[in-house]
Amino acid sequence: MVRAPAVAGRFYPDEPKALLEEIKEHLPQPGGKVRAMGVVAPHAGIMYSGDVAGSVYSKIEVPESVVIVGPNHTGYGEPISLMAKGSWAMPMGKVEIDEELAREILKASPSIREDDKAHLREHSIEVQIPFLQYFRKDFKFVPICLMRTGYEVCREVGGAIAAAIERLDRKSVLVVASSDMTHYESHESASQKDRLAIDKILKLDDLGLYQTVRDRDISMCGANPVTVMLACCKDRGARDCELVRYMTSGEVSGDMDQVVGYAGLIVK
Repeated sequence: MVRAPAVAGRFYPDEPKALLEEIKEHLPQPGGKVRAMGVVAPHAGIMYSGDVAGSVYSKIEVPESVVIVGPNHTGYGEPISLMAKGSWAMPMGKVEIDEELAREILKASPSIREDDKAHLREHSIEVQIPFLQYFRKDFKFVPICLMRTGYEVCREVGGAIAAAIERLDRKSVLVVASSDMTHYESHESASQKDRLAIDKILKLDDLGLYQTVRDRDISMCGANPVTVMLACCKDRGARDCELVRYMTSGEVSGDMDQVVGYAGLIVK
């Protein structure tokens, strides 16, 4: 199966040259790169969240295998859906699914189901791919799409990804958690709420993040994917997390009354 792009031409340019130029506009000055276990990156239109995404991806080495975990905005498919075969067509070329890693993850988790439908119209995973392609042409990936679920399920899914990586003796798999932060509140309110969630991520506190988002009514759409990523990275021995950049859509649009927050973090 070849999945067609769902949001090319809307969230990002659908012509390769224009897309490359757009990505370049959102990259900071070149600097040193680190080997990351996981990252948090936003998934809005590139004109709004591209500065944050670019700041994250420009600082890491993109390995040959990536797991991208994103929220399910559409309601299609299984509650936890993994597309295990085929490729995704993108303006800068096809990206193959890492079928070996996908099979191991499915074997390791009773909660994840092989399912294509959840991915057909979902944008949260798709918008990460152009940045990954910009920095590495030959990577493969595993897409996992989550509906809302409990903490124990998130913890189990994160553990299953870590176990699959270990069984295959993969040394440098990157786990990307796709998430925007607070939605449609003032810049001040969003920034304050998002800081509560960011503080838990910086502490690698997956349970604390899950509880804080729930208890403080933070409309962070990718809280479950970030919880999964943190659980996975902790199982793999992560010790540190860095906040690379935070901003809101109001800093681009000028509308500070109804913003969406974007955070970029790197787990090492």
